[in-house]
Amino acid sequence: MSNLRELALEEATLKALADVVKDRLTAVRRDLQSGLDKAEQETGTRQIAAQLPDGTPVATLSLTDPKPEAKVTDPAAFKAWVMDAFPGEVERRFVAEVRGAFSEKLLAEMTAAGVARVVDKETGELHDVPGVEVKATRSRNHSLRFKPAARDAIAEAWQSGSLPLPGITGPAAVESGEPGSGVAS
Repeated sequence: MSNLRELALEEATLKALADVVKDRLTAVRRDLQSGLDKAEQETGTRQIAAQLPDGTPVATLSLTDPKPEAKVTDPAAFKAWVMDAFPGEVERRFVAEVRGAFSEKLLAEMTAAGVARVVDKETGELHDVPGVEVKATRSRNHSLRFKPAARDAIAEAWQSGSLPLPGITGPAAVESGEPGSGVAS
């Protein structure tokens, strides 16, 4: 039974640590994104290296720009246009709807072109498509790419006490040098 109690305590501990780490990661990612956005505006910097206290490079963090994607923003306008320009692509039931596969095909074409415009391949006619916008579908972000063996180096530095993590590693662990112990409350 003691093994079961030990496992229960370990799970509870790991869950508590994971929650603290997740919350801290969210805050740090937000602050880093803000800093990278500002650095790009001021100096053109789009990337920063992460290094351990001893100077060992462990990761590169880079700004990423969201890719624009065509999305139907006004379904009624889009449907009315398809009904007029491509009536064979409308399924009629109790209500008229544009066929899903046709919508996907058109949106993919508009995403590739970067504009809400399509060409009728049979007639060559160029159509401005109402009810569709091509715009970024997610907010700007950044990526993190680890160097080879960086995860192990980070874990070793944290466990040895040379890499304190504000908001994660408790102050007693940092002061006493206890490896990897403590969670800030």
